[in-house]
Amino acid sequence: MAEKLIAPSMLAADFGNLQRDTEMVNNSDADWFHIDVMDGHFVPNISYGMPVIAAIKKHATKPLDVHLMIEKPERYIEEFAKVGADIITVHHESTVHLHRTLRQIKDAGCKAGIVLNITTPVSVLEDILPECYMVLLMSINPGFGGQKFEEVTYQRVRKLRNMINEQGLDTKIEIDGGVTDKNIQKLVEAGADVFVAGSHVFKSNNPKQTIANLKTLANS
Repeated sequence: MAEKLIAPSMLAADFGNLQRDTEMVNNSDADWFHIDVMDGHFVPNISYGMPVIAAIKKHATKPLDVHLMIEKPERYIEEFAKVGADIITVHHESTVHLHRTLRQIKDAGCKAGIVLNITTPVSVLEDILPECYMVLLMSINPGFGGQKFEEVTYQRVRKLRNMINEQGLDTKIEIDGGVTDKNIQKLVEAGADVFVAGSHVFKSNNPKQTIANLKTLANS
């Protein structure tokens, strides 16, 4: 079985001490940095853009997993690739020409993925799955950190894992929203591979140890 990955969400980091928190992730058992980009249109919140990602990239020693919660993401793919994105995921609900956008991400030198909101059925991915390095399933409503995990996510992961297996693909399933040490093993059992954790990590007394605990639980 492939190793399960942990991707701390930098949205929950201390932006007054961004280099410190970036280096904490570097020195932890985490595998990726998860970068949430919000535009105030596709989701109600506004987070950060290219300058902050470039600042993280300057110190990061692990891949940047950039999650675009923005309308018409195809307008900015090349920009995000230039500032250091390694993986770019776009919402199925945010772009009209999804296939073209995924190809655009790959042409920019990044791995390409699709994000689904909770109410978007996983069946919409049936024909596009071969183009995906990864599918990110939202387990909360996108836009704000610290929300409660939605239980419907487990059955969505199982459905998606079955689709991936039926097509003989090795597409990864990523979960974003409310992931903690209480639900990560059940998500692994359902078929998930990558786990985004923001508040659970950065609001803990020992973020580095919290990451280590998540990594151990996911791979035990």
